[in-house]
Amino acid sequence: MLSINLTIQYEPLNFTKMATEMNRRDWIRSSALITAGLYVAGVSNLAKAAPPSFLVPPRADLKKILADLPKMQARLTSNENPFGPSEKAKKALMEAVNESCRYPRERIMALRAAIAKEEGVSEEHVLLGAGSSDLLLAAALKYADKGGSILSADPTYASLVRSAVDVGAGWEKVPLTKDFAHDLDAMAKKVSDSTSLVYIVNPNNPTGTITPADKLRSFCESVSKRKPIFIDEAYIDYMADPKSQTMVDCVRKGQNVIVARTFSKVHGFAGLRVGYAIAQPEVIKELGKYTNGGFNVSATSASAALASLHDKEFTQYCVQKNKEAKDFTYDVLKKEGYTPLDSHTNFVMFPLKMNGKKFTEEMLKRGVGLRSWEFYDQQWCRVSMGTMDDMKLFADAFRQLS
Repeated sequence: MLSINLTIQYEPLNFTKMATEMNRRDWIRSSALITAGLYVAGVSNLAKAAPPSFLVPPRADLKKILADLPKMQARLTSNENPFGPSEKAKKALMEAVNESCRYPRERIMALRAAIAKEEGVSEEHVLLGAGSSDLLLAAALKYADKGGSILSADPTYASLVRSAVDVGAGWEKVPLTKDFAHDLDAMAKKVSDSTSLVYIVNPNNPTGTITPADKLRSFCESVSKRKPIFIDEAYIDYMADPKSQTMVDCVRKGQNVIVARTFSKVHGFAGLRVGYAIAQPEVIKELGKYTNGGFNVSATSASAALASLHDKEFTQYCVQKNKEAKDFTYDVLKKEGYTPLDSHTNFVMFPLKMNGKKFTEEMLKRGVGLRSWEFYDQQWCRVSMGTMDDMKLFADAFRQLS
């Protein structure tokens, strides 16, 4: 999303009053819609007090904003996969259109079963959602229901934390280590009676860095005995050996760990919206109360996801193309005297030598959309990987400013 400063004024929402006027089911659904609406309509109440690293840029009046901006030739803002969906996924999607007048129960059940088999768990361990965002919101609502605090790294992906804060939870933040990994020792020490959920993104966004799997498994084994742990693995498919890095084995061992995955990245489903969570069956049931039980996934998206799940050749192709784009980008940055962070994702973050807002504005004038951050007293840019043509546009524009 574009780095643009906007201030939005609106009447604060009274969730306590709403809860007394509606039954539980209606309140859950309304809260989800309202929270999602806040993201589209503008900045939450949190924007008045939260540090820059916590907030994603506001999304207010996007149509008007875009109308006043130069045309974006290289969209490198949102960590999308420019090569997907696969041809097999497209074929399955189009075939499903013919039966999309029917509710997609069978397709959703088939996708859930296939994911369970792929992950080595029972179907009762799996909850589908319209992208992982659906499941992040469900977790935010569940674990903020009785107050408490979400414990996470900072900076990290803010969606779950922000949603929880919007409905009354606190936020306990722990800086990353000097290597930009999660500081698991510091996080373990911060876990308290008031902690309602521990949230970890691995690989992390926006830094692209990883926390070693062996250390994270040890952390999960110990801390999950005290508090639930949510592991967001949106980018894990871009790692060299995802099976050795995932924390799904912690779920298999019976630990109180939730693992979230999405088809939005390596499968190229950012616009098709399919994700899933893996957790203990009783946790899946609880999270399901804050979703539509997986039936937010459309017949077409479920069919396409099922085809893509088995299309290993295509996902390997995307991983290889992503590596080529990253290697090219690393080379460009280093030749210009910049030191990018070691990324295990489909984006690269690097420190800037000028104001981040000014940099992204100047790059956009040259047709390249990027994202900027400020943390640890440093301005940063995150560039998503596109096609090689996209990255060449980035390189040409970047050299003009570096």
